[in-house]
Amino acid sequence: MKKVYANATEALDGLLKDGMLIAAGGFGLSGIPELLIAAIRDSGVKDLTVASNNAGVDDFGLGLLLQTRQVKKMISSYVGENAEFMRQYLSGELELEFNPQGTLAERMRAGGAGIPGFYTKTGVGTVIAEGKPVMEFDGQEYILERGIVADLSIVKAWKADDTGNLIFRKTARNFNPPAAMCGKVCVAEVEEIVPRGSIDPDHIHLPGIYVHRIIQGPHEKRIEQRTTRKREEA
Repeated sequence: MKKVYANATEALDGLLKDGMLIAAGGFGLSGIPELLIAAIRDSGVKDLTVASNNAGVDDFGLGLLLQTRQVKKMISSYVGENAEFMRQYLSGELELEFNPQGTLAERMRAGGAGIPGFYTKTGVGTVIAEGKPVMEFDGQEYILERGIVADLSIVKAWKADDTGNLIFRKTARNFNPPAAMCGKVCVAEVEEIVPRGSIDPDHIHLPGIYVHRIIQGPHEKRIEQRTTRKREEA
C-alpha cells in the first residue's frame, strides 16, 4: 500500500469535506503540520470542527484557518497567543469547547484505542462539568468525558519510513501521537523519510498502523516567545 505522496494537496485528495472533524497535532508552535494546514486552507473546505491543544498564532498554524473563517468550532485547551482566536470566541463567531490539557490528550488517545469514554476528576465542580454525567467512586465525584474519533488527523513528525512508522522530536511528541491515533485517516508530514528497516523498533514513537499517508517537505522553525537578559554595560 502506497503511503508516500508528493505534496500536501495530493495527500489530502479525497479526504476533505465541509463540516468534518479534524484532529491536529502540535503544542504551541512545536510540531504543527503547517504544510497540511496550508493545503486545507487552499482547498476552501469550511464549517470545520478542529480538535487541537491550541490554534497556533495569527499568521501561522491553525490561525490561518481562523483568518479565512473555515473553522466553525475549536475543541481546545488554550486560547492565548492568538488574537484572532480570542476575538472570534469573545464575539460569538466561533464555538469553543474548552478541555483541560490532559483531558484533551486522553480523549484523543481513548478514541484511537476504541474507548468510548472515561471518568476523570479534572473539571469537577467547574463549567467543564456542565451537562456531563457524574459518577461517584470511593466517595469522590468524577465526570464522564467522551473519546474523540476524528474524520481526519493531521500531524507532524521528525522522521518516518515508507510504512508510516514515526519519530517525533521533543515537545512535538506531546499531542501529535494521540491526535494521529484518533483519526479514521491520518496524514503525517515529516522532515525526513528514511529507508525501511533503518529505524530501531525501540525508537518508534507511533507505529505505521495508525498512519495512512505521508509527505516530506520544508518546515519553518519558530520560537514562540523569545526571552533575553538585558545586556550589562561594560
